[in-house]
Amino acid sequence: MKYGESTFDIIYLFFAVISAVIMLVKAKKKIGKLMGLATLILGLGDAFHLVPRVLNYFVEADFTAALGIGKLVTSITMTLFYVLVYYIYLGYFQEKEDKRVTGAVWALTMVRIVLCLLPQNGWKENSADMTWGIIRNIPFTLLGLLIVVLFYQKRKQPGRLKSVWMLVLLSFAFYIPVAVGAGEVPILGMLMLPKTVCYMLLIRLFLLAVVKDEN
Repeated sequence: MKYGESTFDIIYLFFAVISAVIMLVKAKKKIGKLMGLATLILGLGDAFHLVPRVLNYFVEADFTAALGIGKLVTSITMTLFYVLVYYIYLGYFQEKEDKRVTGAVWALTMVRIVLCLLPQNGWKENSADMTWGIIRNIPFTLLGLLIVVLFYQKRKQPGRLKSVWMLVLLSFAFYIPVAVGAGEVPILGMLMLPKTVCYMLLIRLFLLAVVKDEN
């Protein structure tokens, strides 16, 4: 299991970072640069958690703090990723910004980040406390659902991103049981694999939108 999971994690990180660099280099439009930036933030943020996780399998050392802090960083960068996905939605579909929706996006983002930074999360101890797992993921889940609703409304529009809503919805469906219950039921951690596949498919859509559609 450790070899299969570690290989998968490494492939994902390389795929995310390399795709981000390609998008940032090749993008001619602002929206393409935004896709590249969002992907880079996602990949680098996940690296803070996945690299210690891989090392923990093969190196005799205490990675408790590194794994916990890595989860904190990933929690924040995932949140920022969805903020950028919101702005990608506006730019890609040429939607006029609704200040109430934008306000909701940023309010949920700030609440999520503040909750993640509270010491009760026990990041340094890599705590698996279910209560705080639920609390800090409420605004994040609401943010994700908001993104799902926005993209769902564009599902019949032409373009690469019409299926984004489904990938985001599935990623949350796989992520929430892990974030909330993996501490009590470790086998739930396996759901991170299909969640990551959803991210890879989402990155692929961004990459194709830049490399194929802009050129």
